[in-house]
Amino acid sequence: MKNIREILKERRDEIFRLSILSEEFIAFIQANKRPVDRLMTYYRCAIMEVETKMKVLDEQFSLEYDRNPIESIKSRVKSMESLMDKMRRKNVSLSMEEIEAKIHDIAGVRVICSFPEDIYLLADCLLQQDDIRLIEKKDYISKPKANGYRSLHLIVEVPIFLQNEKRNMKVEVQFRTIAMDFWASLEHKLRYKKNLPQEMTQYLEQELYECAELSAGLDERMQRIRNLIAEEIGETVE
Repeated sequence: MKNIREILKERRDEIFRLSILSEEFIAFIQANKRPVDRLMTYYRCAIMEVETKMKVLDEQFSLEYDRNPIESIKSRVKSMESLMDKMRRKNVSLSMEEIEAKIHDIAGVRVICSFPEDIYLLADCLLQQDDIRLIEKKDYISKPKANGYRSLHLIVEVPIFLQNEKRNMKVEVQFRTIAMDFWASLEHKLRYKKNLPQEMTQYLEQELYECAELSAGLDERMQRIRNLIAEEIGETVE
């Protein structure tokens, strides 16, 4: 078993290593400011492409079925601090090419849906479009994470059309219900609370897991109610 001296030395070495990496990362960004700015602009353009596709689908469902499956759409480009942390964890070198090739969630779009069925319906509609290529799919709804987290994650490649070229850019698209998004947002805030006793941390983890189960049950009941109403009035759900 390690003694306190060894633990402190390892912690000091780790802090020093991360400090050096941070300095290297800052120097890299400064030396490549224009290429980095250009790449981030490409990611913002890719976000706009995905957002437009989702808004078009929402309009179509509103016209044909008199309902809007999308409650809201959120988007973001990963911050430099978050990007540096991801590069550190994935051991990605300071190279523009490697960053673009190995970090797939620099551009992110979150689609908040009314019901769980809408998530899969919209995801299928997006993937059926001939200019969208699926890179990776993680279904945390059918198989939630151990802490109770639920969401459908897609990494897709979407083309953006520039002045003299077309570029394929990767975007992470997350699909959640309102309840899933509410739970995930609060869990994210609480997860970073520091200096809590271990017993309290374990208790809160269990509480959050039970809240996730309750939220999932609420989604299922609301979807069942929606389907019963649709059947009663002879309305097509899709």
